[in-house]
Amino acid sequence: MRSTLSDNISRDIDWWRSAAIYQVYIRSFADGNGDGVGDIAGIRDRLSYLADLGIDAIWVNPWYPSPMEDAGYDISDYRSIEPAYGTMEQAEAMISEAHGLGMRVILDLVPNHVSDAHPWFQEALLAEPGSAERARFHFRPGKGDNGDEAPNDWVSSFGGPAWTRVKDADGNPGEWYLHLFTPEQPDVNWRNHDIRADFEATLRFWFDRGVDGFRIDVAQFLCKDADLPDLNGLKYPTPIPADGSDPVVHPHFDRDEVHEIYRSWRAVADSYDPPRVFVAEAWVGNPKRLARYLRPDELHSAFNFDFLLSPWTGSKLRTVIDSTILSHAEVGASPTWVLSNHDGARHLSKYARPQTDSRVSSLSQIRDIPADFELGERRARAAMMLMLALPGGVYMYQGEELGLAEVEDIPDDQLQDPIWERSGHKERGRDGCRVPLPWSGDTAPYGFSPDDANASPWLPQPKGWADRTVEAQTGQADSTLELYRSALALRRSIAALATEPLTWMSDDNDQVLDFQRGSSLRVVVNISADPIALPDGEVLLASGPLPGDGTIPADTAVWQSVPCATTADSTRSS
Repeated sequence: MRSTLSDNISRDIDWWRSAAIYQVYIRSFADGNGDGVGDIAGIRDRLSYLADLGIDAIWVNPWYPSPMEDAGYDISDYRSIEPAYGTMEQAEAMISEAHGLGMRVILDLVPNHVSDAHPWFQEALLAEPGSAERARFHFRPGKGDNGDEAPNDWVSSFGGPAWTRVKDADGNPGEWYLHLFTPEQPDVNWRNHDIRADFEATLRFWFDRGVDGFRIDVAQFLCKDADLPDLNGLKYPTPIPADGSDPVVHPHFDRDEVHEIYRSWRAVADSYDPPRVFVAEAWVGNPKRLARYLRPDELHSAFNFDFLLSPWTGSKLRTVIDSTILSHAEVGASPTWVLSNHDGARHLSKYARPQTDSRVSSLSQIRDIPADFELGERRARAAMMLMLALPGGVYMYQGEELGLAEVEDIPDDQLQDPIWERSGHKERGRDGCRVPLPWSGDTAPYGFSPDDANASPWLPQPKGWADRTVEAQTGQADSTLELYRSALALRRSIAALATEPLTWMSDDNDQVLDFQRGSSLRVVVNISADPIALPDGEVLLASGPLPGDGTIPADTAVWQSVPCATTADSTRSS
């Protein structure tokens, strides 16, 4: 079966420049067969919900065969489907059905590492040092008299050393292999022809089945210095000198060689009609370095982690918005905005705490700080309207449209993220943002699984989610779900949001973000603790109730039509 674009989908090859894309974390989206784990059947059953929400595409986290040591990011076969999720036939049907509803499909590609159960790594374990099988990975002899010390001082992103020693055929300790994540995720060697050819084959395999693009996991990590030198205290992201000179060269982070790989992938994507697209997960820590991935012959877009990590303060947000738009314009790319994803604490929970200049990503940074979740939700609703009004595309993480907060009290013995164990129980990991969604009902599993399910959800759902379900919020005018639906529908109908530049209407300050898109839409976001004046113009949508006295309350965003006589106070556009 081959899926082609439906007549319901525009043939615009630049659709991704202004698309609203919804992240489906498959394990936690919807369980179709009652085993407590989300699956393809669950996605298919909820496609109409996504279409009604008003999104343009879905991004599905890895659905490939995997031992699940890292929730599917340890892949043993890139061109098949994990049996717990379904079958290839179901996957192809889902792609076709999504297209029929006017939505494109983006898959997740993990090119930095494979599972230790991957056939190539199993072959490498059985092969001799220096063999072609081991050349697909990073095997090295250890240091010290007996090779008992790791080849270098690199550390895993999940905690602990980045090297594991294997045994030779005679049972004696042998070489070490590199893994920048868990030991079950050996890094592949991108200097090896087999690796390059196999990943291009994977791209074509899924493009041939109608997939519209890929999200690229840790896009900045692929290439390593061939000598694998010690870090000697060097951190990542690499420091970017204030004078604008070249950044410090890092042995495994954001190396120049990675761009040649993406140029070859772009050629593959462009060979299809319509062309396929890529979005990079590239944590590079600097807008200009990020823009290098987005040059016209490389990747199409990249997640904006500066925006995701920014605190709820006007000056910080404005700085990120300006720097993002400027750096992307220099390479002709379109910005991509995001508030939450499966790797960090949900933004509602971050906004529920006092805001500082610190960039917050994980639950461990905020868990001990008292929270005001009503405040967090007001800010989250306003942040969504800010995001949807900015030039470019947006990514939404499943459940944010329901106003879900991070689940912060999962019992220790039910945590499954490998970060929990690898950190020695110091970091609770990412499970709190991955809890299965609530669809209906008053108690768990809240419609996530069928009524006759034979297993509980793979992570426990909290009590008190009855008012957060899709069922409870549908038709409730003041619900977060209906706000998302209204904002997405309005976003599609306002031409300026797809094409017109952003012009600031007020001086830079920490109290308000006030801008126009073209000459028809004005956006005002009150980030202060006090009401501010509501400008002239018809209110099209507000993130919260307006008092009717000509003011915008604290932590509230408003979209307005611009009166014909209104002109921008500032002529500077981004």
